Amino acid sequence: MSSTRVIKANGIDLFIREAGHGPLVVLCHGWPELSYSWRHQIPALAGAGFRVVAPDMRGYGQSSAPPDVNAYTIFDTVGDVVGLVQALGETRAMVVGHDWGAPVAWHAALFRPDIFTAVAGLSVPPPFRGRGRPLDLLRQGGVTNFYWQYFQAPGVAEAELERDTARTMRIVLGGRGLADPTAAMFVQEGQGFLSHGTIEEPLPGWLSEADLAYFTESFRKSGFSGGLNWYRNIDRNWELTAPWQDAQIRQPSLFIAGSRDAVITGLIGAKRVNELERVLPNLKQKLILEGAGHWVQQERPDEVNAALVQFLRQASAR
Repeated sequence: MSSTRVIKANGIDLFIREAGHGPLVVLCHGWPELSYSWRHQIPALAGAGFRVVAPDMRGYGQSSAPPDVNAYTIFDTVGDVVGLVQALGETRAMVVGHDWGAPVAWHAALFRPDIFTAVAGLSVPPPFRGRGRPLDLLRQGGVTNFYWQYFQAPGVAEAELERDTARTMRIVLGGRGLADPTAAMFVQEGQGFLSHGTIEEPLPGWLSEADLAYFTESFRKSGFSGGLNWYRNIDRNWELTAPWQDAQIRQPSLFIAGSRDAVITGLIGAKRVNELERVLPNLKQKLILEGAGHWVQQERPDEVNAALVQFLRQASAR
């Protein structure tokens, strides 16, 4: 059985779920998710002999949500994971991330190889630092309505997403939403991020009404600003990571994604998946789950768990 508590790390409070004993594994969720998103992985990894800890990341759920937009850079979020490992009384950990949690995991391994001995990323490939600020490059390419851009102005996306939190979460998690993100990635002028969605469709088999209710109540209490502030640091993250231009992550690594996840099927994403070894010279497996969408660890927990257990056991036996 997993337990929950609040722990102080990196100057903030982190709500965590934890279970098991053994080598430490930290699970980092993405947007708009919670530590609850790892509900299938926590018992499986604990049962396989690991100490598993999944925080509500900075800005989410029951963890601290600093009001300053600038408090959500990649240095802050990786710093939280470093601080969490120390607060748990550990000196080493293996780190796993999904969606926005994947860049945190990749950069944790990149910045602190002395702490993070292995890394797995779900859905989002490792960092390929481009030639310029990502938002600048979008504008230069003639793109003005990508959802990253819509999320930039404080208060705009919040007003839409918080108008009816239950509807928002049903569309984003349970409807076409990011399970079919091609529909959501571009926001038409005068419309919102949710304009493509409908609440008439039944929930997918992997998401129960009770699961959806948990996410809904959490975001109703916390609001969406914390998670959206991660997007508001995309260009800042590019500036901060200049010293790691073309750096490689040399620890054992694993990549998992769904074949129907538009994060990896678009032109840029597909290229990055095909070139993983450029950044991950010690890549142990690239697992693309046929028919799975973006919420891969919730959609296909048995296959994800099996791959994670195999990878983590091999990495911890080194």
